[in-house]
Amino acid sequence: MNYYGLILGLAAFFLVGLSHPLVIKAEYYYGKRIWWIFLIVGVLFSAASCFVTNSTTSIVLGVIGFSFFWSTHEMFKQHRRVMEGRAKRNPNREYK
Repeated sequence: MNYYGLILGLAAFFLVGLSHPLVIKAEYYYGKRIWWIFLIVGVLFSAASCFVTNSTTSIVLGVIGFSFFWSTHEMFKQHRRVMEGRAKRNPNREYK
């Protein structure tokens, strides 16, 4: 039996599931100004996936990288949701 599809599906499921709360917390505490950190982490994981010889590990690293790319985009969308009142605003932070 081939378990690669199951392993990769579970990895993608958990990585996407973890990235959304990460974006929410990051925007809550730091705002959208840290979007570039998500972008750099995405580039690093994507680059690492190109140099790993194990196929499964390479794919998981690529999924992590592209999850961070998507989180970069979601950071701006989360900020907009906060500004529109659809997401929780941090009372200890000033919004522009």
